Amino acid sequence: MTAGLADALLPAADDVRAAYADWLQRLGAERRLSPNTVEAYGRDVRILLGFLTNHLGAPPSLADVTSLAPRDVRAFMAARRANDISSRSLMRGLAAARSFARHLARTGRGEVSAFSAVRSPKIARSLPKPLPVAAACRIVDADERAGEERPQWVLARDAAVLSLLYGCGLRISEALSLTRAKAPTTGVDRIEVTGKGGKRRQLPVIATVQAAVADYLAQCPLHLPPNGPLFVGVKGGPLNARIVQAAVARMRGGLGLPDSATPHALRHSFATHLLGRGGDLRTIQELLGHASLSTTQIYTEVDAARLTAIHATFHPRARAGG
Repeated sequence: MTAGLADALLPAADDVRAAYADWLQRLGAERRLSPNTVEAYGRDVRILLGFLTNHLGAPPSLADVTSLAPRDVRAFMAARRANDISSRSLMRGLAAARSFARHLARTGRGEVSAFSAVRSPKIARSLPKPLPVAAACRIVDADERAGEERPQWVLARDAAVLSLLYGCGLRISEALSLTRAKAPTTGVDRIEVTGKGGKRRQLPVIATVQAAVADYLAQCPLHLPPNGPLFVGVKGGPLNARIVQAAVARMRGGLGLPDSATPHALRHSFATHLLGRGGDLRTIQELLGHASLSTTQIYTEVDAARLTAIHATFHPRARAGG
């Protein structure tokens, strides 16, 4: 369903519809949230308004929304739980509702305190799942896929993309947003990427990554305009992230890797392997483009868990009967 049609069918009174449309516009224009995030927030609030329509017996008006009590919000959360909605999705839905409520207050449409009075659901934090060093190196090696029935330049392209993820710690969207003019080919030891929230950062590019990109460019049979995408599909359009994900999925069986071996796992591997070799946490934060150091600190837990597992496996006193 398109956004326009979804908004037209919004289960709410006209004053709430107007506020909702204004809120979505501001999310994208002022807060510079990604289109996917704006769409997810909008969908969450539509679900909330649909619940309120049934809960209150009529499409909610601004007066209804501003008079909500914490028990109404808890009833909504309970209804979502009954549909097996995860804690993470519930948390995002509550964040969307709070954002909408703040918009109502900022624009003089009324105060809504009920959403802030309800605690966010607790989420069990899962640790990132990096790959072993040897496995990460094999995934980014084009020769590992030499037997695949795909053009050699496509294999070189995939290897170049994956090399950027592991060698520079890029998100896949950041790698695919590079232009031909900004290609980190041989002799180009730095790149600038734009991450989440429009935040730009400069990153060093090691020689092996430069060589992988140079190999792809040497083999690519398509014309790549300077301002066009560096990585393209077989028809010349921008490369889709799903193509890269599928390439890694094909490799997992041959390399004996778990389902957690994804392109994004290479970014986790970049951070974990740097930390394991004495990398400074603040520097790793800057390389990854994390806004908060606390986000980067999770990799210290990954490294500690790895060391604990090694200790338990190989220490002679850790073995049964030792």
